[in-house]
Amino acid sequence: MSTVCYRYDGTFDGFLTCVFESYVNKEPPAEFLFFDDPALTLWEERPVTTHPAHARRVYEGLGKKTSAEFRAQMERAYLTCLPDRDMILYRLIRRGFDEGNRVCKDLTDPDMAKVTLALQKLWTEWDHLKGFVRFSELDGFLVGEIEPKNRVLPLLGGHFAARLNGEKLVLYDRTHHEALFAAEFHWTIEPVEEFRMGKAGEEELAWRRLWKSFFNTIAIEGRINPTCQSTHLPKRYRHVMTEFMEEEPVSQKSLP
Repeated sequence: MSTVCYRYDGTFDGFLTCVFESYVNKEPPAEFLFFDDPALTLWEERPVTTHPAHARRVYEGLGKKTSAEFRAQMERAYLTCLPDRDMILYRLIRRGFDEGNRVCKDLTDPDMAKVTLALQKLWTEWDHLKGFVRFSELDGFLVGEIEPKNRVLPLLGGHFAARLNGEKLVLYDRTHHEALFAAEFHWTIEPVEEFRMGKAGEEELAWRRLWKSFFNTIAIEGRINPTCQSTHLPKRYRHVMTEFMEEEPVSQKSLP
């Protein structure tokens, strides 16, 4: 029985395919890396091509051996920025197949404790971004950018597609280099290597100035509390919010 490092495409189906390969070949993984990860490893590398049918067998089997709730936890935990995420999820999935639903009730398991905390942070960030995302109107599209710690676009997609169903949306994730595209209740997430939102037009800038004017007008100097403001609106979100952006020159269309 050899120990290997699995390289895969970085998708959840790809990860489940690695779990399948580990069972079939009796190879306990020492490490998981993506295909485009330049990191080196001392272990024998095993490239794994994503196989949807194999991933589905692991996914369905996990739900039968444990519960739909535990399976959903593993799927959502894959969206987190949990350090050593793949190895932690692999160990929990193995425990799930070996011990059944007991694994999710074991509060003494350090892996389960880490996943629980990571999921709390994921849901907090998702909840914040539902209110902190700002879109700008650019050439008929509502365009925005976020820079999250966790991969929250799959969670935000349905929310914004339903909330702004009459609009065409583009929301770019700077951290994970992917973008949400939505129109008429349909949405998809695609990898995007480079993204430039473009300069705002005069109408968009006018709306931004109105919002800043409102913000400044209602402020009461004697009651300004930066600490309290940071609690309700953490500073790490502000650099991609239109009301905190410096005014930029009006975009000009090129002449023929």
